[in-house]
Amino acid sequence: MSMKENKLDWPLMKDCITAEDKSAMIKFIETAGRFTNGPMVKKFEQEWSDWLGCKYSVYVSSGSTANTLLVAAMKERCGFNEGDKVVVPCMTWVTNISPVMQLGFEPIFCDIDSSTFSFDIDNLKKIAKEHPDIKAVFVSHLFGIAADIDSYKEILPDAVFIEDVCESHGATYKGKKCGTLSLGSTFSFYFGHHMTTVEGGFVCTNDDELYNLMKMKRSHGMAREALPEMYDKYQKEHPNIHPMFMFMTDGYNLRSMEINAVLGSSQLLRLDANNDQRRINFGKFIGTVKKYPKYFESDYQVEGNSSFCLPFICKTADIKQRLEKYLSDNGIETRPLCSGNLLRQPFLQRVDGMPAPEDFPLVEKLHEQGFFIGNNHLITHKEFIALDKLINTFVRENND
Repeated sequence: MSMKENKLDWPLMKDCITAEDKSAMIKFIETAGRFTNGPMVKKFEQEWSDWLGCKYSVYVSSGSTANTLLVAAMKERCGFNEGDKVVVPCMTWVTNISPVMQLGFEPIFCDIDSSTFSFDIDNLKKIAKEHPDIKAVFVSHLFGIAADIDSYKEILPDAVFIEDVCESHGATYKGKKCGTLSLGSTFSFYFGHHMTTVEGGFVCTNDDELYNLMKMKRSHGMAREALPEMYDKYQKEHPNIHPMFMFMTDGYNLRSMEINAVLGSSQLLRLDANNDQRRINFGKFIGTVKKYPKYFESDYQVEGNSSFCLPFICKTADIKQRLEKYLSDNGIETRPLCSGNLLRQPFLQRVDGMPAPEDFPLVEKLHEQGFFIGNNHLITHKEFIALDKLINTFVRENND
C-alpha cells in the first residue's frame, strides 16, 4: 500500500494551552495568597454556570470524580437503596459505570445506537418492559453528539435522569445545552477535551438539595460547605458539635486547586469559538466518509454537535484493521471508540451476573468496526485535504 512521503502530524490530542493561559497562571502564582480551593474556584464555578445556563456548578478534581460525586449525591437526594437499578450504556467511559457499582446500584446495560452513540431506543424499550423498577438512567452524550434524551424519558417517565457531558461541551439538544436536561450533569476538563484545566471537572444542577449535598460531599461531608441557610439549620440541630468541624454526610476530598480554575477561566473565553471550528472540521470529515458508502457508515446525528472526535464506523472489521494501520503509517493516531463494548472489559468480566457482550449486537459492531481520530480547532484545512486524499487512496487500493 502506498505511503505519503511526508507523514502528517495528527495526534489524538494537541496542546491547546496558550501563552495567554500561561500568563494568567504565572500572574496568579506570583500574587496569590491561597492555592487550594478558594475564590478563583468560586469565580470559575459562576462563570461556568453562566455559560451553561444552570443555577449551580461544583468544581472537582476530574470528570471521573464528578461522576462519583453526582451518583453519590443522587442516591442520597432521591432516597435510593442498595440494589436499585440504574440504566447505563454499554459504551461509555469506565468511570460512568464504576461509581454506579461502587455505590451499590445494579447496572442495567443498554445497547448503543450508532447515529448518536447513546441508547438504542428498541433495547431501552425492552429494558423498561423487563425492569419496571428502574430508578435512574445515566445518559452519556458521547463524542460531542447529543443523546435523544426526550425519547428516553418517554420510555422511562418515572426514572431520575442524570447526564455525562464529559466529551460534549457545548453540544445542544433541541436548542438546549447538554448538561441542563436532567437532575444533574458532569463535565471533564482533561487535557484532550474541548477545553482543559489539565485535570478537573464540574457537576452541574438546578436542584438546591442536590447542590447542598454535593458541596458537602466534595469536602469530606463538612457542614460548613453547605448553603448558608442549611448551615444555620445544622448548627441549631447540633449545638454540641463545633460548626466548623461538623460532618452532615459521608464524603470525599474531591476538591481541585485555584491554579486549575485560573486556567479554566482563561480557556472558557475561547470555548465557543473553538467549538465552532470543531463543527466545521466534523462537516469536512462527514463529507469525506459519505463519498465511500461501501466502506463507511455516516449516519451521525449532526445537529447540535460539538465534535469531540472524528469517528469511523467501517463496513467490516477487516476494513477497520487495514485503515487503522494505514492511517497510523501516515502519521494519524487512532484509538477505539471510547472503551469499546464495556462488557468485554476484564473488570466487568469478573463480576457475577453480568450479561454477555454478544447480547448487545449493536455495540459489538462498534467495538469490532469502529475507531476514531482526533479533532480540535488547530487542525488546518490543508490537513483535511491531505486526510481526504489518504482516504481516497486507501479506498482505491482496497477496492476488492
